[in-house]
Amino acid sequence: MTSQPSAEMVDRVRGVPLYRDALASGEFPILEKDVIASGFPDNWMTPELAAALESGAAEFVLSTGTNHARMQLIRPPYFLLKSYYRLWSEHPDIAHTWANGCPRVSLTTVLATEHVARVNAKARGEAPAERPGLADRRLDDRTVYVNQRLDPALWTREDVVRMLDEIEETRSAHSSGRYHLDCSGYHLAHLVRKARHWDLTDRLPRPDSIIHAYEYTPDNVSWFLREHFGCPIIDLFGSTELGYLYYSDKDGRYHPHLDQMKVELIPVEQGSTLFSIIVSSIRNPHMPLIRYRSGDCARTVDGSPDPERIARFCGREKELIRVGSTLLCHGDLDRWIGESAPPVFLYRLRMTGAAAGELEYTTFDDEPLDEATAGSLAAALAENLELAVAPVHREHIPIGRSGKYAWLHPESRNTEPFRS
Repeated sequence: MTSQPSAEMVDRVRGVPLYRDALASGEFPILEKDVIASGFPDNWMTPELAAALESGAAEFVLSTGTNHARMQLIRPPYFLLKSYYRLWSEHPDIAHTWANGCPRVSLTTVLATEHVARVNAKARGEAPAERPGLADRRLDDRTVYVNQRLDPALWTREDVVRMLDEIEETRSAHSSGRYHLDCSGYHLAHLVRKARHWDLTDRLPRPDSIIHAYEYTPDNVSWFLREHFGCPIIDLFGSTELGYLYYSDKDGRYHPHLDQMKVELIPVEQGSTLFSIIVSSIRNPHMPLIRYRSGDCARTVDGSPDPERIARFCGREKELIRVGSTLLCHGDLDRWIGESAPPVFLYRLRMTGAAAGELEYTTFDDEPLDEATAGSLAAALAENLELAVAPVHREHIPIGRSGKYAWLHPESRNTEPFRS
């Protein structure tokens, strides 16, 4: 749905140099990341922003940059955290754990843990420790981070025991004995698998609610976690610069959370039912974004461009590739894998030629797929991608430097990046 910003949004960007031409013409073109970066921060600077930066009411940060360049931003301190806390406190399925005061244990990328430890050390005027203790990994009085390794597949028994002990210590310190688990879905699945392998499952206390909000969570990982944990598991969709825009309910259906925002969906190419997400937001008062291309893709329940009917977030636009006549996104590949091969845990697609490829994969039980399941997976990929893709079992698929996984092998050949 194409739309121009509301009158309130237009009023909020008066005086921002970046929007000078749009305000003069009355037409706001789609705002791309390179336009934001060009001339930054002068293209955003107003007397109010300068004063906010001077007082500490605004700060410079970088976007996460999962598999591509990071972008410099200006936002209020703890902007994303406050967005998370608000959604947690208002969510119909898990607001009770917020109201109960449940502590939040975060199991995600080591970069997040290191950031918290670095901020705490800086506040004390010290250099961060190589292995910061639990107190040094505390974000606030509610949240503590536990992961201290880049690749969770390489966690040792000692790593796992330490994290389980820290979770138990955090949980038992609260009067109710309950806790909320915040995670990357991949990291939590790794922890469950490791705990099972070393017969430590009884030492992983059951959380009262779970949120995964750091990256795309594959269908198989979501199903694996739901099977193991008997509590609501919620997905949040958002970004460093925008905060959170959508949340799932305990049954996996998405709902908008568009306070001070508007979303429009634009086909990634003519006739497509895969949509680019375009956001107008004044939620961040220091960097209001009008018709901003978030870089994310989505599909709706009926193929319409209605942002109220989003059924699936499908990964990043920059990761779209052409495979034969198919425009391939992460979400579609993931759906085909989930429907045909539920035992698959990690995976990445490697194109080996114009009409051939491999799907490298690991499984939840570390065993190769049986012949029937492997055949079903190969058939599903051949049907949807119009090429021969051989499933190849691996013992290990490495994680990226960002602490997140890429679904496309970096050595893939004969893939054409998508350009809108």
